[in-house]
Amino acid sequence: MKLIIINGPNLNLLGKREPEVYGSDSFEDFFKQLQEKFSDIHLEYYQSNIEGELIDKLHEVGFDYDGVVLNAAAYTHTSVGIGDAVKAIETPVVEIHISNVHSREDFRHKSYIAANAKGVIFGFGLKGYELAIQSFL
Repeated sequence: MKLIIINGPNLNLLGKREPEVYGSDSFEDFFKQLQEKFSDIHLEYYQSNIEGELIDKLHEVGFDYDGVVLNAAAYTHTSVGIGDAVKAIETPVVEIHISNVHSREDFRHKSYIAANAKGVIFGFGLKGYELAIQSFL
């Protein structure tokens, strides 16, 4: 099985940015834990702060990977292009958010991804990534 986690803007600052919301672990450290826990699958990680690069990565992996775990971060609520990319690819996508987006600002209640995702997980912190991976197993 071949899965990729794709993270969007500002998630490169996990561990530093708003630890009361996002925790104190860097994603790189957490990703190593995921690789150990799910050692029987091929697990990759990609992060970009640039919308077009996220779309390009979805196009790149969207026809030969078994699944995508996508945290498009703020682009979830603003990017029709990322939503269209998820719709255009064959690989199933699980949308993930670390925080409970429905307990935050109103604009975060709308997702341009969810309608074409296999599922949506939010509010469980980094554990949500594990839940998303398990949904593909």
